[in-house]
Amino acid sequence: MGQPPSREALEPRRPVRFCTAPTGARIAYACMGRGKALLVPAAWISHLELLWQDPAYRAFFTPLSAVRTVVQYDRPGFGLSDPWPGAQGLDNDVVLLQALADHLDLECFDLLGISLGAPVSVAFAARFPQRVDRLILYGGYADGSQIAAPETRTAMLGLIRAHWGLGSELLADIFLPDGGAETKALFARLQREAASPLLAVDLLAQCYEIDVIDLLDRVAAPTLVVHRRGDRAIPYHAGRELAARIPGARLISLPGSSHFPFVGDAAPIVRAILEFLGDGPATPPSERPGPPSSELTPRQLQVAALIAEGMTNRQIAQRLGIEERSAEGHVERIRLRLGVNSRAEVAAWWGRRVSPDSANDIEVPD
Repeated sequence: MGQPPSREALEPRRPVRFCTAPTGARIAYACMGRGKALLVPAAWISHLELLWQDPAYRAFFTPLSAVRTVVQYDRPGFGLSDPWPGAQGLDNDVVLLQALADHLDLECFDLLGISLGAPVSVAFAARFPQRVDRLILYGGYADGSQIAAPETRTAMLGLIRAHWGLGSELLADIFLPDGGAETKALFARLQREAASPLLAVDLLAQCYEIDVIDLLDRVAAPTLVVHRRGDRAIPYHAGRELAARIPGARLISLPGSSHFPFVGDAAPIVRAILEFLGDGPATPPSERPGPPSSELTPRQLQVAALIAEGMTNRQIAQRLGIEERSAEGHVERIRLRLGVNSRAEVAAWWGRRVSPDSANDIEVPD
């Protein structure tokens, strides 16, 4: 018998490409899905390859890629991207987002700002209203000084500077309180591998210093704000403030304490985003993607994604926080709607819809 495949051979991968920022730095980005582009600025320290190894992370973004081409990238100096010469800040983040959109020839697209990506997305939408169709802000804020008390901010920056190992573990506990030990350990390792202690300190200081309050009333795009009421990293009142100040914004508040959307009960967040992206006149019916959005409900999209991950009905039920019988019912309805006979055919159908290589509705430069 031959040797079993290595762990590296079994780990899921998606193609990573590079664009050149105005400074000359090479910025790593990845596209997955089909249809109109949904750009997702980095929420915090990121690493395109390591994040994609987390099943919960993949399960969160995979249903979104059924209706949009999801574009993610590592900010300069983090993950697979080159360093950015000089200090970084909000203006540089906006320049970077603009450079990536220009690289992909995107005149108009949707934005999903998570955590630190929320004020970046607000700033971009305010400065370039003609380029943003729909804006989604999850776990976001406008004034970084309201995130934590001054003494807490000083203590956090000092700990990261003095001992990045302990700092990365503490951040994992704060960001992912609902995550298991393996999830937290993976995220702590990702932070250490994706960024140096100095970069992590600088980025957290940027989180505390950022202020886009004066830009909120200039956001013209239809906006959805989603926030967990018990968020331990970004207080709920920060999300409520976003929704109150952005003209016409909708607020969806959800239970839970984990800051990142892919940990804890992610299903309501995915459902809210999918319904918002498919709602209203911003996307003419002739331009809306066809299946699966017209064939499967948002919940069924999630279940199909988990079937493609190889999960059993019991595992799907545990992941979504539903009864096993409900998971079985979803699987059966998916099978009937798609006209297939097996889970393998559902997985194959899903793979054809959201393969990283199927991002053909936007032309990806070499």
